Amino acid sequence: MADGNDKLAALIREGDFSHKALARAVLAAAARAGKDITCDHTYVSRWLKGSIPRGDLPRFIADAIGRKVGRTLTLDDIGMGAAATAAVQAGVGLDFADRPEDATKTVADLWRADLAESDVLVKAKPDPVAWHETSVRFLVAPADASLTRSGTRAVGSADVEMLRSTADMFARLDGQFGGGHARRALIQYLHSDVRPILDGTYTDDVGRRLHNAVAEALLIAGWMSYDSGLHGAAQRYLIQALRMAQSAGDRLLGSSILSAMSHQATFLGNYREGATLARAASMGPAASLTPTLAAQFRAMEARALARMNDARGCELALAEAERQLSLRTADSDPPWIAYFDEVELAAEFGHCFRDLGRSVEATERGAGSIVGDGLNNRSDFFATMVQAESYIAQGEISRGFDIAREALQLGESLKSARCVQYVREFKDRITPGMTKAAEFRDFEEQARSFRLWQQAV
Repeated sequence: MADGNDKLAALIREGDFSHKALARAVLAAAARAGKDITCDHTYVSRWLKGSIPRGDLPRFIADAIGRKVGRTLTLDDIGMGAAATAAVQAGVGLDFADRPEDATKTVADLWRADLAESDVLVKAKPDPVAWHETSVRFLVAPADASLTRSGTRAVGSADVEMLRSTADMFARLDGQFGGGHARRALIQYLHSDVRPILDGTYTDDVGRRLHNAVAEALLIAGWMSYDSGLHGAAQRYLIQALRMAQSAGDRLLGSSILSAMSHQATFLGNYREGATLARAASMGPAASLTPTLAAQFRAMEARALARMNDARGCELALAEAERQLSLRTADSDPPWIAYFDEVELAAEFGHCFRDLGRSVEATERGAGSIVGDGLNNRSDFFATMVQAESYIAQGEISRGFDIAREALQLGESLKSARCVQYVREFKDRITPGMTKAAEFRDFEEQARSFRLWQQAV
């Protein structure tokens, strides 16, 4: 028999519940969520003895007691957190839910499992089938009905703006210090602060803006997890971000999330899936696709095609990306895509031509791809490493090693599994003949002191 649940017992006393009264309150909580369950006083007795109910019952218990005591309660508060984590299924987060409320439960399960460092997420591998199914569902799914909700606390525009501002802060930290720097803090914030808001009371208008803000936060969580090398978790966060964007009715944001999926798929060697996801991103908004987004999506397609050695397809995609970017105006795009500019596109040219083995073009077209403002350290690191690789591929090893040293210096502030992979790829391009040169010996002696070089074993 499990130990007694002291936390639940204390809350029942605080709420002045009888066992029958709590059972009725739990039934009412389930009804508000559109679920028909069975619950009576004997269930409450079992919970107090330490039994953990299955399915959504712990959430309904927290809702029922929370309404009586006047505050939002988590599953940890009612003594059922650890069991809820253990009950998380291996496929959690891979489905594009039929209903918004199901997506809300899914992200709560993801956040809880992530914070518990559950093997379900930590050891999960990406599922290529899930990329395909998710993109199709997003492209053909009908709009959701009203998001009006009656929950445990009032939610308004101020709550949505706080969420947006906090997510923006984490996005800045991600770009400056890498996904490994503050990823866990973001997940903790989502678990502790955002889940109660999703379970609150709000109008349809506030609900759509809330789901939009949560989608953006989940997109950041996906990027940070991807950058940390937690690819299974990243895929699941991106899928749920896409589902939240669907609830919000934001086709542009949803397509940008598909583009992020394309980026990850290509990085992991799933090149055909990467190209397909990038094309799906272009299809998602239909006639509302904006110039900068169109440019970014075609650049992602070009990346995948370059890895497939499809030079002609890559060139066409890059040319279209360049043309689309030239069409943008000050007010033609949503503000969150403003980062993609001529500098970012130059970096994409550099990546693509490097992967096609055209190192001279990589150095020429990628020359303007470094910002150097201290706020985009990871992007600058990637672009600098691509330049270094391209120069040594041309035989200009002295210049290439000098540039690689600059990149490693940038990398001192970055906690990023992707950056480590870029260093590994650079090492792989150093031929035995190069290692005999004095330039390499000088470079290697200095490189040993840099964190990313040490990690790229």
